[in-house]
Amino acid sequence: MWEVPVSNCCTPDGSCHADARATVVYKVEGVGSAHCQGVVADAVGALDEVAAVEVEVEIGTGLVTVTPAAAADEALDALIAEAVDEAGYDFAGRATV
Repeated sequence: MWEVPVSNCCTPDGSCHADARATVVYKVEGVGSAHCQGVVADAVGALDEVAAVEVEVEIGTGLVTVTPAAAADEALDALIAEAVDEAGYDFAGRATV
């Protein structure tokens, strides 16, 4: 899986805490190679509203798991859809996993 960490959970003194934010899984059509995986991960990971992203490249899945920086809502869905579309892939909405 290609993962783009966008933020660091550790504090300046070196202590770390668990991130309690829930993840959201989206379906993206056309992700069939490591290159495609990287393009989608970079596009979604570049959004300020995304804390982390993982993209599965296994044939037929096209699952993109997003850890939002704040609440996962329709506005986040729209931003993810736009980033995916601009990267040249087909956003298919939230996935049922």
